[in-house]
Amino acid sequence: MSESATTGPEPAAADSDPSGLRVLSLVTNHRARFYLQQLDSLRERGIRVDVVPVPDGTSGSGSRQPLDYARFYAAALWASRGDYDVVHANYGLSAPPAVLQWYHPTVVSLWGSDLFGTYGAVGRWAARFADEVIVMSEEMAAELDDDCHVIAHGIDLERFRPEPQAACQAELGWNPEAAQVLFPYPADRSVKNYPRAERIVEAAAAEIDREVELQTVSGVPHEEMPTYINAADVLLLTSHREGSPNSVKEAMACNLPVVSVDVGDVDERLAGVEPSAVHTDDSALTDCLVEIIQHGERSNGREQISEISLRRQIDRLVGVYRRALTA
Repeated sequence: MSESATTGPEPAAADSDPSGLRVLSLVTNHRARFYLQQLDSLRERGIRVDVVPVPDGTSGSGSRQPLDYARFYAAALWASRGDYDVVHANYGLSAPPAVLQWYHPTVVSLWGSDLFGTYGAVGRWAARFADEVIVMSEEMAAELDDDCHVIAHGIDLERFRPEPQAACQAELGWNPEAAQVLFPYPADRSVKNYPRAERIVEAAAAEIDREVELQTVSGVPHEEMPTYINAADVLLLTSHREGSPNSVKEAMACNLPVVSVDVGDVDERLAGVEPSAVHTDDSALTDCLVEIIQHGERSNGREQISEISLRRQIDRLVGVYRRALTA
């Protein structure tokens, strides 16, 4: 299906002036860049959005415990008694209090690991009782096998755009003589599979007559990410699981070639994007990485990305809110 397609009816077009809508947003990771971008865009349109996040881990272990979710569920159920039009649960583990409250229509957004991962049963259960469900990719829609809207997280095309590579490398202090491979995540995020990225880059470096550097990203403000993307020669994605990874779409918007495992909607996104490649085995991924580095060309990704601009995403999200109100 296309980006605008759904497995259920197409969401109604958003009103030209959606101001006045009141949304209670429940979320597990309120610091996620794409979530903050969505939040800012909704508020810029005059939509009131109040956020109830899952508390950070309070056990001293650094991770959330059942007590943290119990506190969140209680706070979310209490907040839902407020003056809202829609309750929007972002991520499956935030969805139970949304569908258990009976005051307002419910929208549930599944992000990827909340459908395919350890707690996928929670997301599936909540989706059964929501008024409207949003997923990030056609793969997720097929896995859910129920009415839902496929609305990938949008990209701010004004922020993410091609910039001179040399200037970006100089700003970051990267070696301009080396081939720069961008791994746009912290190395310790296990789901992103950094060890595989290391193996592929090491294998590629053995075939290239120049230094190859693997650059990870951690703690970088979102507004600085275009500099990292434009400074790189290629983006490498080796994740175990993804829904619709923003890093791939941001790279496309900057015309940065992408080499990726076949995960989430990446194969669909990169259809027609040259040079870029999607493969499942290390040997093919290495060969493509070598070829892209040796040719040194930028991609035509930006030509393919307009359909998932941030503006279009928010238009469709507001349309889903309107549908939920008439459910």
